[in-house]
Amino acid sequence: MAEAPAPSSPGAGGSHESGGDGSPRSNVREQDRFLPIANISRIMKKAIPANGKIAKDAKETVQECVSEFISFITSEASDKCQREKRKTINGDDLLWAMATLGFEDYIDPLKNYLQKYREVFFFWRKYISPMSF
Repeated sequence: MAEAPAPSSPGAGGSHESGGDGSPRSNVREQDRFLPIANISRIMKKAIPANGKIAKDAKETVQECVSEFISFITSEASDKCQREKRKTINGDDLLWAMATLGFEDYIDPLKNYLQKYREVFFFWRKYISPMSF
């Protein structure tokens, strides 16, 4: 069996999600699989000095890695939800998936973020009427 050639750019192949194997994701376009490059670039620029520059291939590499990481975590959380016969993945499912996959170091900061997000969300939901907009 011959191997497919290495991809020449992110999303050109090589991922289990982008092949023509008839999987549900086989018809997904590259721009739909990856986070927008502008968002990736903006986040990367915050981590370097103001006069620093980031090569296009570096942005594309991070774009592919981050997108693959999100898919990896989400897939594990989705499997858990399917086993529990639930259709909605929630923040706790993502934290569970990260712990299961060995990303324990990220759990506490993300738990704190999730708790603060929920506090703000429920505050707005409780005190701000949808009719006020």
